[in-house]
Amino acid sequence: QTLKEMNAAVEAEKEAKRKEEANLVQCTHFGCKKRFPRGGPYPECCFHKSPPVFHETAKFWSCCPQKKAYDWNDFEAIQGCQTGICTEVKEEQKQFLGGTDLREQAGGSVKLKSIDDFNKAQAAGGAEAAPVLERLQRVMEDLGIEKELYDQVLEGMKKELEPTAASEAELLESIATELGKKLKACMKSVAAEQLRIK
Repeated sequence: QTLKEMNAAVEAEKEAKRKEEANLVQCTHFGCKKRFPRGGPYPECCFHKSPPVFHETAKFWSCCPQKKAYDWNDFEAIQGCQTGICTEVKEEQKQFLGGTDLREQAGGSVKLKSIDDFNKAQAAGGAEAAPVLERLQRVMEDLGIEKELYDQVLEGMKKELEPTAASEAELLESIATELGKKLKACMKSVAAEQLRIK
């Protein structure tokens, strides 16, 4: 067999493969890569029931959130969670999800930190309580409680709790916890008084 004949045979094989693939469709189930003739027969497949999630560097199927991958090949190797028959019918739904979709699914219960809150927390040594205390101070002002009175209470608690705190962040957390307890006690007192009036 000559080189020309071998090249012709290879080209003929490629052309036959192209024609065969032109008549094939890919399964539309999430994660199934099987190809089959348009109209069937339909092979069995292993697939995911929900779309993939691409969030930051993590890749995972929304139906299998415990199986995360950070590399594309590892992601594609995640075994499907359901078995069935391949289909060429495409369902009307999102083809992939992101961080916004995850927050929506969580019902908005995951509150995102604003950049200002993050920066204030970092300035306070990484304390989560710093922005909470500042927001509380603004709310108290809106309720008619002077900033000076609020600051005086905070300073008093700071002096009282400072000896037991290992860091500024821990001190702010302790102040927020203690102030929360005292405000709760005040609210209970008001509620009890309202019950007595009736």
